[in-house]
Amino acid sequence: MSGWDIKPQGVQSTLKTVGGNAGELQTALNALITAMSEAAQAAGTAVPGSAAQTRLQGPVAPGHAPPTQKALGPVAAALGQYLSGRKAEFDSMADRIEACILGAVKATNEYLEGDLDSAKHAQDAARAVNLEALREQPRGGK
Repeated sequence: MSGWDIKPQGVQSTLKTVGGNAGELQTALNALITAMSEAAQAAGTAVPGSAAQTRLQGPVAPGHAPPTQKALGPVAAALGQYLSGRKAEFDSMADRIEACILGAVKATNEYLEGDLDSAKHAQDAARAVNLEALREQPRGGK
């Protein structure tokens, strides 16, 4: 690892770009979820109008209407299954981005302090998406 030649300003610039791109990804995923939710609500149901809402069981506060839940149709169910099936992929993207950012910061800080073994450990933890190791406080609680 003695061949490392890290330029902190370059790391900072790259992390700023990655952070901006991560924010754009988060915005896109939130828009996807919102659009799919709206599509599910607009798709309607396959039940008669009077059964389109189900009264929920439980106490009702005086002066309030009983709570109801809108019936979901097959399109809404399919969209829900799609999002549920992609949850692991969405979580994995977020974890990888966090690991890359934390690993780069931690490795660079250790490099600047001259601790190349710890810098290598941070690099390896980022590569393995080991967020627990990357979230640990450095020695001395800095």
